[in-house]
Amino acid sequence: MSDQANHQTAEDIAKGITRRSFIKGVITSGVAVSSANYLFRASSLMGQQAADGVGERLITLNVNGQQRRVDVMKQETLAWTLRYKLGLTGTKLSCDHAECGACTVLLNDVPHYSCSILTHTVRGKKILTIEGLANPDGTLHPVQQGVIDEQGFQCAFCMSGFIMSAVGFLKTNPNPTRLQMAHGLSGNLCRCQDYDKILTAMMRGAENIMRKA
Repeated sequence: MSDQANHQTAEDIAKGITRRSFIKGVITSGVAVSSANYLFRASSLMGQQAADGVGERLITLNVNGQQRRVDVMKQETLAWTLRYKLGLTGTKLSCDHAECGACTVLLNDVPHYSCSILTHTVRGKKILTIEGLANPDGTLHPVQQGVIDEQGFQCAFCMSGFIMSAVGFLKTNPNPTRLQMAHGLSGNLCRCQDYDKILTAMMRGAENIMRKA
């Protein structure tokens, strides 16, 4: 295929993609661009674990309402298990030091940084990730829909963490003020620093929940 044809094909594809449709695709799966060096690090560590194979054990986790059997290392974090063994890549790894909130999931409805929790310690708990928020029929969670309505993120790498934190917070405070919501999300960082739009999106999600109540 010629360069001209390739260029034309790329233009045709781009015309068919809107920002809204892109965000909707990202929001249901948490998929976003990861840095190349982190992917290299992840693949290297996975290869090392597979080679060692020492200390692995088969456990059962309740993830998004399903019982999942998985081999875990003694010092393996929940974020690592979710992403690289269960394929739930909506849970992002960024700082890997419990500082940014990108890896936030709900454990028994309470937000937690999954990068700082050992997988074997959450047996018997209900784990909810971004992939488990939407209804089986595809209807988005009210907070997810709020993000689409307000288009509240730029690169969206931190989005799943913010959404999970907001969902957990709204379970205890379903009708917050904007200041209360900001406090509830204070454990999450956005490197694009688009906090005002994010907060507006989360407040729209709260409104959506109240409408459904």
